[in-house]
Amino acid sequence: MKVIFLQDVARVGKRHDIKEINDGYAMNFLFPRKLAELATPKAVSELEKRKKNIEIEREVQEELLLKNLEEIKGKVVHLKAKADEKGHLFSKIHNKDIVNEMKREHHADINEEFIVLEKPIKEIGEHDIPILIKGKKSSFKLVVEKN
Repeated sequence: MKVIFLQDVARVGKRHDIKEINDGYAMNFLFPRKLAELATPKAVSELEKRKKNIEIEREVQEELLLKNLEEIKGKVVHLKAKADEKGHLFSKIHNKDIVNEMKREHHADINEEFIVLEKPIKEIGEHDIPILIKGKKSSFKLVVEKN
């Protein structure tokens, strides 16, 4: 049975994928949990429309960020997190956390996919956060403080 994934399902499919899945798995697991829907011609055409809208929205956001790239450069974002005596954080700081704090402090809306972190932040201190949009680079500072 062909299904359209509504959410990411580990080792099975990503959101908006159309895949052939066993009937029992789809009927007993995916459909009841609203993780997928049957891939009817109507649903497939709606998916294509959604994908186009998402792509247009992403392009608009990229253009806005390109205009505001210089404004973002040099900003400082403060984030408090729980840490031990040595300065190691109990939980890692991911792109999503940084984006949320940037929105809260500076009202700058950055998509988390534009933030380029090699790995999540695990220590207290100042960190340079690189941003990459259409080949143009910028960065801002993240100051992680002990809570």
